[in-house]
Amino acid sequence: MSVKTAAEDVSSDPTSLNFHSWAATKPTFLGSAGTVDQDLAALCKFAELGQKILERDATPKGDIEHKVYNARAAFLRRHTETIYSALTKEFSHPIRLDVLVESAMDRYAGLLPTAADIADDASKILKEKGGHERGIGLFLSHVFAHPRAGVHLLQSMLRPLPESSELSAKFSRDGILDLETAILRRNGKAAEVLMHNPDYLNAEDASTIGPMEQVVDVAILDADTEVCVLRGTPAQHPRYEGRNIFCSGINLTHLYEGKIPYLWYLVRDLGFVNKIAHGVLEDEDAVNDPTPTTEKPWIAAVETFAIGGGCQYLLVMDYTLAEKSAYMTLPARKEGIIPGLANMRLPRFVGDRITRQAILFDRRLEADSVEGQLIVDEIVPDGQMDGAIERTVSKLTSSGSVSTAGNRKALRVCQESLDDVRRYLASYAHEQVKCHLSPALIRNLEENWLRPKGKI
Repeated sequence: MSVKTAAEDVSSDPTSLNFHSWAATKPTFLGSAGTVDQDLAALCKFAELGQKILERDATPKGDIEHKVYNARAAFLRRHTETIYSALTKEFSHPIRLDVLVESAMDRYAGLLPTAADIADDASKILKEKGGHERGIGLFLSHVFAHPRAGVHLLQSMLRPLPESSELSAKFSRDGILDLETAILRRNGKAAEVLMHNPDYLNAEDASTIGPMEQVVDVAILDADTEVCVLRGTPAQHPRYEGRNIFCSGINLTHLYEGKIPYLWYLVRDLGFVNKIAHGVLEDEDAVNDPTPTTEKPWIAAVETFAIGGGCQYLLVMDYTLAEKSAYMTLPARKEGIIPGLANMRLPRFVGDRITRQAILFDRRLEADSVEGQLIVDEIVPDGQMDGAIERTVSKLTSSGSVSTAGNRKALRVCQESLDDVRRYLASYAHEQVKCHLSPALIRNLEENWLRPKGKI
């Protein structure tokens, strides 16, 4: 038979095709802004035919999915700007990343997984998920690959959360905010952000990123705060009794149990981590301006260890204090994932070779070592962190904080523009979803983390 376009084949005689003849076809995309719906219909018909072949023949599921994935990528190369423009009212409205995904699911059915697919996956452990999040990763990678859409989304994510205004009033009145997994307290001219997940050594999980972003919003926008401090609280673990823990990275138990979705990585990195790095965008109308954010200098106080995400936080700090016995690691490769934006940021501190050793070979960096002191600014005797924080805050505020904030913005603009972040995320969004859903991740978690601790 002569092979026509997939759209024609679906409407005519789908039973006449086998996998090989279907695989030789592809949807015909017109590619102009006005043909989004028409091209989407062709894409959906192509995917529908692949599903019918899968149901009828003993065809490897992965082969079908790969062809449909490539067809979606071809569609997005033509229409990402039009789709993003439609969902943001021609780039005039900010949009959060999770809302963007939800809106695209609803408006462009067949391009992304359905809300029902994602909800069904959310109830399963990681190894039993259906892989629907791959479509989200593909979509977001194309958004970030588009210069205008990618920067617009990054700036939109710098907007304060809706609840942050009310929380700011409470903090201004009480001098403390306790959001369970994140605590904000006033300490003179400083606002201390305390990571508080004591059952899991202050690990990151779905319960932490919302409260963390809220307290970061409040700390940066608080008129009486000149310096922000990031620190961990004491952990409820007999091995570390009485000791503060900075952060132990992603909650691997929750990851294995399927409680951490793919979007978690991006919402964390583009939310509070990027707000620490780039500031908070208060004025909605300032989206698309070059440097409209409000920023504060940040101090990190590393006690015991900074693992994974905890180490990543240090790469957006202005000054890092660390106990003499503290250490830092980035075990993401061993876990089976990518360590956020560390691949982009860490080489600025320690160079390319040590970065590769840390990320690819799980090299531990002692705070009080030559390599560790490329990240850590000051080594503090164990148990003396309170005094060190007080002295550092005093140094930064003794001549006023205006020049400090201005200078850190000037340094940041030179070292890391939003466009730099955007280009990195175009790759990261694509690669992280592959890692997140890979059998290798399951194997790594079971062999390196869960089985040795008797959790499986």
